Amino acid sequence: MSFEFSESQMRRYARHIILHEVGGVGQAKLLHSRVLVVGAGGLGSPLVLYLAAAGVGTIGIVDDDRVELSNLQRQIAHATARIGALKVESARAAALAINPEVAIETHRVRLGPDNVAALIAGYDLITDGSDNFATRFLLNDACYLGGKPLVSGAVLRFDGQLSTYKAHLGPPHPCYRCVFREAPPPGLVPSCAEGGVLGAVVGAIGSLQASEIIKELLGIGDSLSGWLLVVDALSTEFRKVRVRRDPECPLCSDHATIKDLSQHHARPHQPATA
Repeated sequence: MSFEFSESQMRRYARHIILHEVGGVGQAKLLHSRVLVVGAGGLGSPLVLYLAAAGVGTIGIVDDDRVELSNLQRQIAHATARIGALKVESARAAALAINPEVAIETHRVRLGPDNVAALIAGYDLITDGSDNFATRFLLNDACYLGGKPLVSGAVLRFDGQLSTYKAHLGPPHPCYRCVFREAPPPGLVPSCAEGGVLGAVVGAIGSLQASEIIKELLGIGDSLSGWLLVVDALSTEFRKVRVRRDPECPLCSDHATIKDLSQHHARPHQPATA
């Protein structure tokens, strides 16, 4: 990929360009990449900020919520002065303050089966920063059916997890449903609002998500596809758990029953932000 950097771009991205694994070609690839971030909350905040800082050329943000005081303990893209503002606009302002050369596309909508396919269609990679199972399963299914890679993170209390899903490429890549067949019964797993969350842990997982996204866009390093990274911040333990494609998966196996999003998903009732 040929690309002529301006003098300011050479200075801005110098620490990337000197990396053998990135270089000028890789930085040019980032500048031409399009990533959709679902949720502008605890996970979405470091995602949007680090992707903008890295020079990902176009970043889409999906969220229909507004900034609240209780968000600021962990949602670092927002500020006290922007309480009441739309999260997509607040996150856009924070990202452009870091790097005004990237394009930020805002989607003030609640993700649902009626709009998810159209939203993800225009992007190279999708990342999930939501806080509810309905959105996670919907994104997984839509990305598989739409042929899009998905980098998904989740956090509760002091624990986090992260993986990359590329089941649309075929075996041996699993999808989210290969690991978690279906959502737990309502009330079994509390939300962050119910169970609490340490803000710094959300930032750590979101930053790791950003790293995995950049690796996927550049095709460098070892993909997390087929692995689940589990983080316990209280004990400072990181574990990589091997996960395999489920031969009985209802989405990506030969016995798949999920072929139409509208027949298997209801619109999420919770905001798509951690």
